[in-house]
Amino acid sequence: MDFNKRNKYNLRCSFCGRDKTEALILVAGIDAHICEVCVEQAQDIINDELGKKQITEGDFDIPDSLTPKDIKKHLDKYVIGQEEAKKYLSVAVHNHYKRLGQHDDDDIEIEKSNILLVGRTGTGKTLLAKTIAKFLNVPFAIVDATVFTEAGYVGEDVESILSRLLQVCDYNVELAERGIVYIDEIDKIARKQDNPSITRDVSGEGVQQAMLKMLEGTEVHVPPQGGRKHPEQKLVNVNTSNILFVCGGAFDGVEKIIARRVNTHVIGFKGQEEDGEEIDREHLLQYITQRDIKSFGLIPELIGRLPVLTYLEPLDYEALRRILTEPKNALLKQYKKLFKIEGIDLKVTDEAIQYIAEKAIEFNLGARGLRSICEAVMTDAMFELPGKKNVTEFIVDRDYAETKLSRSKLTKLKAA
Repeated sequence: MDFNKRNKYNLRCSFCGRDKTEALILVAGIDAHICEVCVEQAQDIINDELGKKQITEGDFDIPDSLTPKDIKKHLDKYVIGQEEAKKYLSVAVHNHYKRLGQHDDDDIEIEKSNILLVGRTGTGKTLLAKTIAKFLNVPFAIVDATVFTEAGYVGEDVESILSRLLQVCDYNVELAERGIVYIDEIDKIARKQDNPSITRDVSGEGVQQAMLKMLEGTEVHVPPQGGRKHPEQKLVNVNTSNILFVCGGAFDGVEKIIARRVNTHVIGFKGQEEDGEEIDREHLLQYITQRDIKSFGLIPELIGRLPVLTYLEPLDYEALRRILTEPKNALLKQYKKLFKIEGIDLKVTDEAIQYIAEKAIEFNLGARGLRSICEAVMTDAMFELPGKKNVTEFIVDRDYAETKLSRSKLTKLKAA
């Protein structure tokens, strides 16, 4: 009698020992019971183990049939122009993942080729990196170099770069070690002076030196929750040997350095290179070399760890006009979808598109300037039209765009 009573009223979870009264559900087995909390924990363990198994089996290697041309073809759907940058990026990423998939026993070890993108704001540096990471289905994190300082000073340590990648991977280390990190605004950590100083440059050269081993490939002790805000946290070891680092920056003023090197001027007559080839002073970035990046303020050790150097051309009128309409995620397609949700068919005339592209050139903000102008043009309509039952179509012509933009504060913005 006592034995039956004990079985009926004092059942416990065989894993955590919780009493039946403390558990919402107690699932009975042949000789044991398990509560809902232990079931959830067991499911998490299974998911983690299965995830590790998939990674070790090489699910994130590029298929053998995929070529750099295929990668570039995908980039063409989202990024207008920038043929040179897309070609360099496609080859570098393809070689990187071929390197990860190699299982040869010979002594030839393929080294990593990190990438440095140079281009003005709004030319598509971040978009290129995001698009290629999404296409390859690999973990991708964007970090901003401006927040980093040398260890021991106010700001974030460079190890927090990998904290962002771990967060994207839900702290799966094996997955993070095959990811891509895009470090934006890399030009903002340039030396504050041309010559090395005996005083500390804690947000410039000091950060560059701290990044050296991470870019090359080493075991890094990463605070998973980031920085020094949680000193009690356990550090996670991450091997960066297979992480591809893509760095981007505007490098404002580097054209003047290039102009001096090729013996010409940013403003003035066209010069000539030593071999007699005429210099295109409108597009000086195409002549950029590691030597110019060094003169700008990046230390040689860091430049050596970014062997692939390419540039993004400034966007001209034709490129801006195409950006509005052609890519899969084109700006006007986004606005049409917003209006379609409200049951309104948005139509933008060719003359209005031409006007928006002309104004974007005038404001000199690149592709980001297009969104600023479109917002100024569309805001009143997006405020007034939703909820109106009798409106099924909305047409934006040049006159409407000019009227709305003339009332905007954007008209006070002039090219630098």
